[in-house]
Amino acid sequence: MSSDFYKASILPYAAIIIKICRAYTNSQEDFEDYYQEVCLQIWRSRENFNEHAQWSTWVYRLSLNVCLTLLKKKKNTYQHFASDMLPEEAAVDSHAFADESLNQLYDAIKQLSEVDRGVILLYLEEKSYQEIADIIGTNPNNIGVRIKRIKERLKKLLDGKVN
Repeated sequence: MSSDFYKASILPYAAIIIKICRAYTNSQEDFEDYYQEVCLQIWRSRENFNEHAQWSTWVYRLSLNVCLTLLKKKKNTYQHFASDMLPEEAAVDSHAFADESLNQLYDAIKQLSEVDRGVILLYLEEKSYQEIADIIGTNPNNIGVRIKRIKERLKKLLDGKVN
């Protein structure tokens, strides 16, 4: 991957890539692996960009898909090797990052379904319902309803009312 491609096509979107990767990982090591894999897949897939959507929409969608794929692979591996472990032993330190209030938000977001995580991250990035729908692959009306439900769930999680 050339540094010019990285600077022009990935770096401007690094913040959202970082947020998406962080929402699907529990450790700094996993986060770095996910981020690297997203960047690699953007570079490998650059020829597939068809310009029907904006580059940013394509990057967000690809980032979500890569993270979901890696998470699925990790779950399959984890279930295979960790079946004898107790839940306390299997837990990974989810506070691998410095800001405690941000950690609490990410901990709550991680309790959402995999798709809902992506939706709320894009919403927090102030993407329009239409943009989120394009990235997720649904319609804007569904996004509006989904965001309302996600916000209610996050409020409950952050208030400590739901485990």
